[in-house]
Amino acid sequence: MAPLIVKAGVTRRQVEEVGVGLAAEGQIKLVGLIADALQDDLLGFHLARDADLREIGLLYYVLNSSDRLGDALRRAERYCAIINEGVRLRVREGKELALALTYVGVERLSDRHQIEAWVTFLVRICRQITNRHLMPCRVSFIHRREGGCPEMDALMGHEVTFGADVDEVTFLGTAQELPVLGADPYLNRLLVKYCEEARSHHAAISSFRVSVENAIAPILPHGKARAPEIAAQFGVSPRTLMRRLAAEGAHFLDRARQAASGSCPTLFAGQGPAHFQNRVDAGLPGG
Repeated sequence: MAPLIVKAGVTRRQVEEVGVGLAAEGQIKLVGLIADALQDDLLGFHLARDADLREIGLLYYVLNSSDRLGDALRRAERYCAIINEGVRLRVREGKELALALTYVGVERLSDRHQIEAWVTFLVRICRQITNRHLMPCRVSFIHRREGGCPEMDALMGHEVTFGADVDEVTFLGTAQELPVLGADPYLNRLLVKYCEEARSHHAAISSFRVSVENAIAPILPHGKARAPEIAAQFGVSPRTLMRRLAAEGAHFLDRARQAASGSCPTLFAGQGPAHFQNRVDAGLPGG
């Protein structure tokens, strides 16, 4: 496992400890390397299928204490960036209840395992908090899988589409009215308050700062992020870049470190390096 961590450009602490940031690029690369070592072409899907959803943390409990599924998903959309600034969830309500995912600061086609994990988590959460075996009307991914994926089809209850225009899962529009089994208005108000405070903290960071971090993140796995290169992306001089960051109490090196540490929750919650080390050493296939 250690050689894979080094090759991915991340640290053991980032992988093993809950609450330690793991940059999206590093996570995507590490999951891909582990999947290859395990000969598990569906590693992201398997991790999300088998994980304890409570390991998601605060956001899961906000959803699980909401009144109805539609309320829960709107809160997931609002607070998603608190736990992962690299992924955006968009909820569209109407005749269909559509949940679409997009990436921010990460090349989408560099990933397959993480996006499959996200969609699997969403489907499992919808089922668990409503205590209903909800069947999606449609599940689609931008990346391709030759021959499809019968194992994923079986869990989704529907043939999954690959090579689509969007990463999305949709349910019947009536699903948004389903009651949440653990609904607790008092607990939910308390948790929403915490989420709003966290969201306000994130919102205090200007879009320019965030944009700089997102511009730096894809560069780091390939080498050092240099101010002139980043400044050119924004059509400003390196001096102007530094001045705008300084006006917000930031520095270019600080933004580079922030992008390197990331804020993406790991797929490995509850399954640290020892879990994967045993499987890698044994040469066992995934699942």
